[in-house]
Amino acid sequence: MVRKIVATGLVLLMSAAMVFAAGRAEGPADDDTLRIGLLVKSLGNSFFEAARDGAMEAAAELGDVEVIYQGPSTPTAEGQIEIIDSLIAQGVHGIAISSNDENALVPAAQRAQRAGIEVISFDSAVAADGRSIHLAPSDDELIGRSQVQAIAEMIDYEGQIAILSASSTATNQNAWIEWMRTALEEPEYANMELVDVVYGDDLSDQSYREAVGLFNSYPDLRGIISPTTVGVAATARAIQDEGLVGQVELTGLGLPSEMSQYVQDGVSQNVALWNPIDLGYAAIYITYHLLRGNVEAEAGAVIPAGRIGDIRVGEGLVAVLGEPFVFDASNIAEFADIY
Repeated sequence: MVRKIVATGLVLLMSAAMVFAAGRAEGPADDDTLRIGLLVKSLGNSFFEAARDGAMEAAAELGDVEVIYQGPSTPTAEGQIEIIDSLIAQGVHGIAISSNDENALVPAAQRAQRAGIEVISFDSAVAADGRSIHLAPSDDELIGRSQVQAIAEMIDYEGQIAILSASSTATNQNAWIEWMRTALEEPEYANMELVDVVYGDDLSDQSYREAVGLFNSYPDLRGIISPTTVGVAATARAIQDEGLVGQVELTGLGLPSEMSQYVQDGVSQNVALWNPIDLGYAAIYITYHLLRGNVEAEAGAVIPAGRIGDIRVGEGLVAVLGEPFVFDASNIAEFADIY
């Protein structure tokens, strides 16, 4: 009797799964409200809260979109995998992911795809096997080279520098760092030396400790590049606390709201960033048009993205939002009130 009940239960579960998969594989009906999960690296991060605001703006414009904003409490792949599985169980139509680990998320993302869910990545990529399109905030080469140029100008092209990154598995960070290394091989940077790359895991306290560790390990350190909003703010605080303003220069990718006072106080001469509001906004538009069948995920596709205009999909199914914008003492205060 028990065996018959178990067998019946398994048949029912398999049938339900087949019906669900078949229904989702057909895609949403024209009159369905599209439920799109915006899965970020971690909660409590101002950058991603701004991306959430942009996503909500896009959803309001489109009218038939519900955004589900989620992320783990700490920036780990394991936390994101759990959330992907939860979103699959909720039966969302699409997921836009800023990945904590390019490859580790692929199996979970593929489970979502097999359930008929459209998966894209933004900001930090999921490997190609686990998503359709990746929305890059800017070009990796341009970001890496521009960060090196910025710190070079601050230290007169001479001296030791270090990089304080997010996690060692962050796709975008690693790509930028490789381009920084490439740039540093060029003749104009011959008198600059990259002495270390450290990782604060996008946690403020850990990033702060890593910055202090760099000061202690390299007393002749002239500059730090921190291409992460959490890391650059933590490093600025460490420079200030250690009395190293003017001795250790700092640039990176920072939120104007978090870096405004540090820039105005001379802790950092400038930082750069794209607009996270636009990233979240464009991610929803891309997912929406893919779900509605308005565009195909293919190189050369042109995706309309509201006030941003058209976004073109390039090789490797990567679309680029735009160039980083530089914030210095002349303009950072006006942007600090926005994000």
